[in-house]
Amino acid sequence: MSPAGMERVEHVEVRSGAYHDSVTLLQVSRRVADVPGVQAAQVAMATPLNVEVLAGMGFVVPEGTAPADLVVALRADDDSAVQDALAALVTALAPAVSTVGSSTLEPARTTGVALRRSPAPVVVVSVPGPSAVAEAMDAITAGSSVLVFSDNVSVPQEVALKDAAAEHDVLVMGPDCGTAVLGGLGLGFANVVQPGPVSLVAASGTGAQHLMALLDHAGVGVRHCLGLGGRDLSAAVGGRSARQALTALAGDDATELVVLVSKPADPGVLDDLQELVGGLDVAVEWATLGAGRRDLTEVATATLDRLGVTGVTWPVWRAPDAQPRSPGRALRGLFCGGTLCDEAMLVAAERLGPIRSNIPLSTELALDVRGDGRWDAGTAHAMVDFGDDALTQGRAHPMIDPSLRDQRLAREAADPRVGAVLLDVVLGHGAHPDPAIELAPAIAAARAAAGAAGRALAVVVSLTGTTGDPQGRDDQAQRLAAAGADVYLSNAAAARAAAALVRPEEAS
Repeated sequence: MSPAGMERVEHVEVRSGAYHDSVTLLQVSRRVADVPGVQAAQVAMATPLNVEVLAGMGFVVPEGTAPADLVVALRADDDSAVQDALAALVTALAPAVSTVGSSTLEPARTTGVALRRSPAPVVVVSVPGPSAVAEAMDAITAGSSVLVFSDNVSVPQEVALKDAAAEHDVLVMGPDCGTAVLGGLGLGFANVVQPGPVSLVAASGTGAQHLMALLDHAGVGVRHCLGLGGRDLSAAVGGRSARQALTALAGDDATELVVLVSKPADPGVLDDLQELVGGLDVAVEWATLGAGRRDLTEVATATLDRLGVTGVTWPVWRAPDAQPRSPGRALRGLFCGGTLCDEAMLVAAERLGPIRSNIPLSTELALDVRGDGRWDAGTAHAMVDFGDDALTQGRAHPMIDPSLRDQRLAREAADPRVGAVLLDVVLGHGAHPDPAIELAPAIAAARAAAGAAGRALAVVVSLTGTTGDPQGRDDQAQRLAAAGADVYLSNAAAARAAAALVRPEEAS
């Protein structure tokens, strides 16, 4: 008998050699969890992070289980419900069978074989990191540009791919490139934006999405967004793909203005790129985040000014009640987007001072968040990027599966040291189909839990999205606001609002 007085049966099994990608397993887990009588279900590859998550759910994974093994963990009311869940699992994992045509052509087992049969100008590689390099190199040597969606590719491998791309006069977008738009066609995570005269070169996926959403709100469209991968403007990678992308866009007559967006970049690489741009016949706005530099909303406004668009304001959806200023002194930022996290830290630090993070602005502020989510930043302000490689191994990106972030929100609500929480939500193709359906109840529950403990918890949300996105920007904003959050289209404005809700003079 369980502590709640309910019968409980647990089933944990390991299936060796049964690989499935993380997005598929996320969908399978949800389908199995929906079976009547199932209390909890997790179907996942046994990566270290997933094993820790399973342990946090109370499941015991057998010793010797390897990352290449599939773990099926079920908790149900009785044996019958377990059997129903396993039957649902079989159905969910069954491969789709095409009924169209009767070709006996063997499926291509490598990118090179596929391209020899049917050449393509662009190839998308989305396989586990250790396997991504070979597939990307196949595409490059075949003369195709390649978007490497995969993360966990090493820096030397990235440099080798980009040097090879330069030799073959193609472009490598990535690794860990989540966003690209090519002539209006979105690849990876992409918002629905109108066509227009602005192209982006982006060493930042969510930063590019945020800028595109702001421009779209102002009525200005986008022609191309060439993702580079978040490390391209580091000293080690040297802006290799940025140079090729800028040169290519300078030759694109339909591009009137280029915006280069990046997380904090290496100063020497930026100098080299500015020298390159000086010799190109194209105007460039620089959205390179850093202390003392413009935030993304300021760059969007400057871009609009250059195009003659003025008087634009950024919408805010308010919660029914004013956000409280609680006795809690610490600000917590829980992000799906790394660049949005970077920008929020830069903005909030101007008011609050140092902010700890797993993607810190300086090494002494590093926060180790590996493990089962029990990290403790103490009384310090802290912001975490749940999309960082260390938290996505074997798991879907938090823009698809934000469950780890949402669980952390509950932990922050229970911490009397925390006065305000800042969250991001990113809409568009590839992202969660309805983020508010999970986050709105999580926000309401967090505020209720704090209230039951005699505290108030302020919640602020940065919402990146357009009115054309399939999730419906305004509907998402209104549901999150109804749950008790103030929702901002500008990430910088959201960060300033959240920072203002804690008392800097009292912060530790």
